[in-house]
Amino acid sequence: MFDKEKFVQNFKENRAVYVTAISILLAMIFIVAAVVVTNRDKQTLPDTTTPTPSTTTTTTTKKPTINDDPTSDVGSKLPSFSLPVLGKLSGVHDSELQVFSPTMNDYRVHLGIDILANEDTPVYAVADGTVIQIWEDVRMGQCIAVKHNGDAVSIYKNVSVDLPTGIIEGATVRAGQQIASIGSTAMVEIADEPHLHFEMTVGGLSVDPLEYFSSSDVAALQKDTAYEQSATDK
Repeated sequence: MFDKEKFVQNFKENRAVYVTAISILLAMIFIVAAVVVTNRDKQTLPDTTTPTPSTTTTTTTKKPTINDDPTSDVGSKLPSFSLPVLGKLSGVHDSELQVFSPTMNDYRVHLGIDILANEDTPVYAVADGTVIQIWEDVRMGQCIAVKHNGDAVSIYKNVSVDLPTGIIEGATVRAGQQIASIGSTAMVEIADEPHLHFEMTVGGLSVDPLEYFSSSDVAALQKDTAYEQSATDK
């Protein structure tokens, strides 16, 4: 049980000790508080002001187009194209609608145009260019590919295996120069009348050649009475 009188007696006897201890404790508290305040004043306050917007103008880089580099084949202007052969249009380009093949007795897409002409009729380069490939396709027979400006390639199929002198891979050809003759080497079109199967690509994609000929050339293909007359005479 708590003895109040004894506690008071002890306090009186040891009062000096208690007072000294309390004084030391208060002094320490004061010193700590002073140090904390001093350090707080020395700290750099964060900048709470709103930053001024930069006056530097941000420019948007334009995505390059195929015409940005004039030294590139892709960036060069497409040339004017002329007809590869004088004849009558018998088959059009269609990458989606399948057409009937009399030879194969089935339906398939037609990635070019067919121009009817008598066998051995001259086939001409449609524009200035370079012969990049000559090959024999198991389906389309003897073929020639010529590269032109504008990343365009003209492809001549079902031509004769006997080519004019100088028509080899790497040869430079001029627009209107004979590079082949109509043949009958395409096995998948051998049941058709003699014709040139002509294709074009631009930027590596198959395109409709009729869209790259002049309107007068396209009109001539629609009504080639010279070919019709020669076919009748045979």
